[in-house]
Amino acid sequence: MVDAATLEKLEAGFSKLQGSDSKSLLKKYLTREVFDSLKNKKTSFGSTLLDCIQSGVENLDSGVGIYAPDAESYSVFAELFDPIIEDYHNGFKKTDKHPPKNWGDVDTLGNLDPAGEFVVSTRVRCGRPLEGYPFNPCLTESQYKEMEDKVSGTLSSLEGELKGTFYPLTGMSKETQQQLIDDHFLFKEGDRFLQAANACRFWPTGRGIYHNENKTFLVWCNEEDHLRIISMQMGGDLQQVYKRLVSAVNEIEKKIPFSHHDRLGFLTFCPTNLGTTVRASVHIKLPKLAADKKKLEEVASKYHLQVRGTRGEHTEAEGGVYDISNKRRMGLTEYDAVKEMYDGIAELIKIEKSL
Repeated sequence: MVDAATLEKLEAGFSKLQGSDSKSLLKKYLTREVFDSLKNKKTSFGSTLLDCIQSGVENLDSGVGIYAPDAESYSVFAELFDPIIEDYHNGFKKTDKHPPKNWGDVDTLGNLDPAGEFVVSTRVRCGRPLEGYPFNPCLTESQYKEMEDKVSGTLSSLEGELKGTFYPLTGMSKETQQQLIDDHFLFKEGDRFLQAANACRFWPTGRGIYHNENKTFLVWCNEEDHLRIISMQMGGDLQQVYKRLVSAVNEIEKKIPFSHHDRLGFLTFCPTNLGTTVRASVHIKLPKLAADKKKLEEVASKYHLQVRGTRGEHTEAEGGVYDISNKRRMGLTEYDAVKEMYDGIAELIKIEKSL
């Protein structure tokens, strides 16, 4: 049973949410009926409905407003997670099953912008959960350390283009810190959304960053997800970027078992990243299209693309440079998610040239 203090906080949170003009998916789907049905439930890690919704209650400007403190939450609190997942992931219903992992034929993707007129840089990332560990809010200090050891040991054995260095955040020197900030590699202690979700406990224990010598391959350990694996480079050569990511994930997977959910694919802390967990993005200059933001959004949504400011979510476009990525991560394969971005960006460039 859930204790009285938690129930009291839940009731207060529910009232605050309902009385607000929040546009979040949490508010949309947390009806009184769903709330009453879930408020007394707990996962085996002790997570309650409050752990799932507290960030969305505290930050009424959230787009989604819900996190999964552990993998079980997706099942225990399915009455709330399922409709939110369906809404965000273009109709992925609770009867749908995410397809098995398939990276496809990497050689069929090309360079989006060989002349280098539009695409500033290209990046593809995915998230991976380590088997046997809950997500941030439930991790103990010793689990954080154990995970960091496993991850740094595995990454240190990478060869060839992926060979690099693991930098733990604990005890990091000022010089290293500054260098990683200059490279835009360093992640900071979580933003207010993650803080409110209790994802920043025991900071900086167990957190670390790995990158290869060319600075085209990066791994974040225990930031928002257990692992964020990132491949990137200047220019528009998506094929190179994607190929590097695929070979890296395959190498890491040989040594660290990842947990996978039959219906939801790879599990992540935030339900927006489920499934393939793949986000393929470009920083791109489209001055003519950008002058008509509505048109840009229209074309983007036709190809299931998401348009963000230069520094990602909740930021502005600096110097007309947008961050544009695939929005769909569930119900399609890894290859299809990346191909969707490829086709959409190719179309945006075509339109920009014609204006």
